[in-house]
Amino acid sequence: MRRRGPIAFALTLSLVVAALIGGAGAGSCASGTGAPVSTPPPTPVPPFGSPSPFPTALVTPSPAPRAPRLGARAAILEDLDTGQVLFERAARSRRPVASVTKVMTALLVLEKLSPGDVVTAGRDATGQTGSKLGLAAGERITVRNLLYALLLQSSNDAAVALADAVAGSAPRFVELMNERAGELGLRDTRFASPNGLDDRGYSSATDLAAMTREAYGHSLFAQIVRTKTWNIPAPSGPSRHIQNRNALLWLYPGAIGVKTGFTSPAGRCIIATGGRGETRVLAVVLGEPGEPFDDAATLLNYGLLEFVRVTLIRLGESVGTVDVQGSPVPAVAGADLSALVRRDLLGAVGRRLLGASGLTLPVAVGAPVGTEVSSVAGSPLGSVPAVAATSVPAPGPAPTALSEHPLAALIRLLRALLRAVLQPFL
Repeated sequence: MRRRGPIAFALTLSLVVAALIGGAGAGSCASGTGAPVSTPPPTPVPPFGSPSPFPTALVTPSPAPRAPRLGARAAILEDLDTGQVLFERAARSRRPVASVTKVMTALLVLEKLSPGDVVTAGRDATGQTGSKLGLAAGERITVRNLLYALLLQSSNDAAVALADAVAGSAPRFVELMNERAGELGLRDTRFASPNGLDDRGYSSATDLAAMTREAYGHSLFAQIVRTKTWNIPAPSGPSRHIQNRNALLWLYPGAIGVKTGFTSPAGRCIIATGGRGETRVLAVVLGEPGEPFDDAATLLNYGLLEFVRVTLIRLGESVGTVDVQGSPVPAVAGADLSALVRRDLLGAVGRRLLGASGLTLPVAVGAPVGTEVSSVAGSPLGSVPAVAATSVPAPGPAPTALSEHPLAALIRLLRALLRAVLQPFL
């Protein structure tokens, strides 16, 4: 049975989004990134497939600069490339996150193994329940194919097989997951399994966004999560045809990833990414009681349609002067700064120079002398160091009279004495 949103997706909005975002992202590949809006096909269940479990339309509000209205319990929208936060709701709340846990599993695998490495599936992997690739005990399969199964089909047996390959066992792999979370500064995260089915692990929208940005540092991750379908050889018989569960790859022009998840305690979850031109945004939706794809598309629209990238500060431009012990030191920007600014707030962008404390002369050219801060409507957008444009020396000692030669002093003394003696006769 096909599931639909509560109302049909507005045709006019579809045309606007398709015109503005179509073709953005990854370019030509099997995933069809940037293709026109289409409907996810039936899931590839033999022999003829089953009705698609995905929605066939999106329900999103008309583009507007106001903050999005969502049904999700927690959410965040960020610039995928910089981490700049564009919108957040309860983004630090700790929640079970179901199969989006597999993003951390994929990250560790990409850091520890090579895609061409061959893994032998153990009985702990083949005994997994829920979504499965159908690994056979003793089956030899590449890390690359297991990653596709993990991230497209959300295969629980692939998650455990990869965990065993990295750490020897799933419990030891979970320890590595939590160690890596600590290294990334994910303070709201604790994992309990490599697949997220346990519902004992938890994370937050903020942490999942940071984790996803780290995973995007691996080109293979970006390639896999934008792929719609993939064929994986079986030990015997035809290849296993798997399909991505992220319906946005069909329904939202410009969608380029990432991962869905669902358990009853977690609700419906999705990490979604989309691109327009050189701008890429990342949305995390957690605990949506209804359809998560609508919330994700609403956030992607907000980021891609309502924000524009602005160069706020340029390297080397003058930013003013800093007073150092009474001497003005001219300063320039030590780096470029750009950020996404909401279109209706472009006129509210401001800057100010904050001089560093405790500075003393002399100041060498290029030395840090403060910080140039940019903000919009009073909210900070970012900052760059301010550095001295020229060298400013320390003040020299006060001028003093030159020391007099002893002979000159003697002659001056004799002249004074001679005038004193001769004065009565003059």
